[in-house]
Amino acid sequence: MFSKSRINEPGPKQGETDKPKTPEAGGVTSKPTMDFTSAAPKGKVAASVLSADLTVVGNLRTTGDIQVEGTVEGDIRAHLLTVGETATIRGEIVADDIVVNGRVIGRVRGLKVRLTSTAKVEGDIIHKTIAIESGAHFEGSVQRQDDPLATGRTAVPPAAGRVVAPAVAGEEP
Repeated sequence: MFSKSRINEPGPKQGETDKPKTPEAGGVTSKPTMDFTSAAPKGKVAASVLSADLTVVGNLRTTGDIQVEGTVEGDIRAHLLTVGETATIRGEIVADDIVVNGRVIGRVRGLKVRLTSTAKVEGDIIHKTIAIESGAHFEGSVQRQDDPLATGRTAVPPAAGRVVAPAVAGEEP
């Protein structure tokens, strides 16, 4: 029913581990070890933050988290993307989890998309789940897909929420 714990088992003697061995004492020298254990669990890295005074021209890609407070002119792909209130993104954003507090001009694709009351989005949103708070500004279409991350840059079909005027015979489009 009960098992014996190692609390009462003898360990190294107090004096053996406290004294470093030096060449003068007849000991062997070795390179210092880098025994560093991170307080954070392995695999979980802090989010990369792009500050409000930073402008990035180009695409960003990571398997981690990004918090954007500045301006990005390019596409962003991440695990978790947080668009800060002062941020502007011009390009497509793709992430598992997207929280928009600032401005996005371009397509948004995510498993979980949340537009807060300060969000301004001009572009289509393709999502698995979506939440739009009261006060958010949104212009575009919304389309639900089971796997929005698997789709490429394909055109959104007319049935997805866009209104397309039919061509009249004899008129040029």
